[in-house]
Amino acid sequence: MLSTAEAARAIADAMPLFDPAEVDLAAAVGRILRQDVLAERDQPPFDRVMMDGIAIRFASLAEGLREFALQGVQQAGDPVMTLDSGAHCIEIMTGAVMPAGADCVVPVERLQLADGVAVIAADYLPEARQYIHPQGSDHKRGSRVLRAGARISPLDIAVIASCGLQDVTVSSLPVVRVISTGNELVPPGEPIEPQQIRLSNGPALLAMLTGSGFTDCSLAHLPDDLGILTEKLRQHLQDCDILILSGGVSMGKADYVPQVLADLGVKLQFHKISQRPGKPMWFGTGPGQQVVFALPGNPVSSLVCCRQYVLPALLQAGGRRERPAETAALAEEFIFRPRLTCFLPVRVASDENGRSIATPAPTNTSGDFTALSGTDGYVELALESDVFVEGATVPLHRWDSP
Repeated sequence: MLSTAEAARAIADAMPLFDPAEVDLAAAVGRILRQDVLAERDQPPFDRVMMDGIAIRFASLAEGLREFALQGVQQAGDPVMTLDSGAHCIEIMTGAVMPAGADCVVPVERLQLADGVAVIAADYLPEARQYIHPQGSDHKRGSRVLRAGARISPLDIAVIASCGLQDVTVSSLPVVRVISTGNELVPPGEPIEPQQIRLSNGPALLAMLTGSGFTDCSLAHLPDDLGILTEKLRQHLQDCDILILSGGVSMGKADYVPQVLADLGVKLQFHKISQRPGKPMWFGTGPGQQVVFALPGNPVSSLVCCRQYVLPALLQAGGRRERPAETAALAEEFIFRPRLTCFLPVRVASDENGRSIATPAPTNTSGDFTALSGTDGYVELALESDVFVEGATVPLHRWDSP
C-alpha cells in the first residue's frame, strides 16, 4: 500500500494540465486564473474625495478663515474644477476628483451652507489632506493586482473589471462523469425495498465538484453487472476527461470495477492507501489520457477520498497555485490503534488567540455519513503514532476549502 503522501504524489504526477480558455468576465467566477492581471491605471486614478462637503485650501484655515464663498459644485464623474482663491470653496461629493488648488475636505456635517457661503463650525479643527484618497495609493498603473493560479472569487471580478478586462484567460473545465455502482442503490424519489439503500454518494460527490468550480459534471448509476459495467464505462471513458466511480473496488465477488477498467485499457497507478477511511481507493490513467478515480463505496470513505485526492488534483491540473497547509490543535486526546493514517472528522472553533481548535467527531463506521453533518472537515493523524494528545498540532482539511 502507498502512504497518503505517496498516493498524492502519484496522482499529481499523472494529472494533465488543463488547457487555457478565454471567457467573458461574467462567466469567470469560480474558475482558475491563467494570466496575471495588471492595473490599467493608478488606483485611485486621481486624488479621490472621501466625504460629501467642501474642498478648500488648508492654508486659509491656518490664517483664521472660517467662511468661504461657494464657487460651484463638483460631483463624482465631473471634470476637475480649479479653486479660484483661498477665500473660495467648491462643494464636492464622495467619489469626485479633488479640485485643483484644494488640499482639505471639510465634511458636510461640520458646515452650514446658506446664501452661497459655507461656514465651518467653530469647534471643528480640520487637518491638511483629510478625507482625500491619494492617487495611486492602492496600486500603481501596470502593477500586478492578481496572480495567475488564483481561483476567481466574486470580489476578484470587481478587481478584473477595474483593470478594463472584458474577457479573461482561465483554465478550461474538464468533462467529469461521476458513476455510482451497486445493485442496492435506489435514487431519491423512487420506491425502495427494505433491503435497498438510497443513492447518496453520487449526489454528494457531484455537489463537492460543482462547489469547487467543476460544473461540466454529470451523474449516472450502474449495477454490479460485468457486461453492463464494461459497456457503459467504455462509453463514459470516450466522453469524459475525468471519470470518478464510487463502489466496486474492494475484494468482494461483485467488485468488478478494477477488472473492467483493466479490460478497457486503463492503466493502474495504485490500488489501496494506508489510511482509514478510504483504504481501498483505486487510481489509474486511461488510453486517451483520461484520469480515473475509483473511490470506495462506503459514504464516509468516498467523501474523504474525494476531498483529499480528487479535488486537489483537479485544482492542480487547472493551474491553481499551491496553498499554505492549515493546522489545528486537538481539543482532546484521541487514540487510534491501526497502523494507518487516520482522517478524523472534527468540528473547528477558534480560541482566544485565533488558533483553530479541532474537536473529534468520529463516525460509528465508514457508512455513518449522517455524523459528518455539522463537521467542518477532518484532521490527519499520522500512521507512525497511535496516541494523539490534547493540544497536538495536526494537519486540518476543511470540507469547503480543498
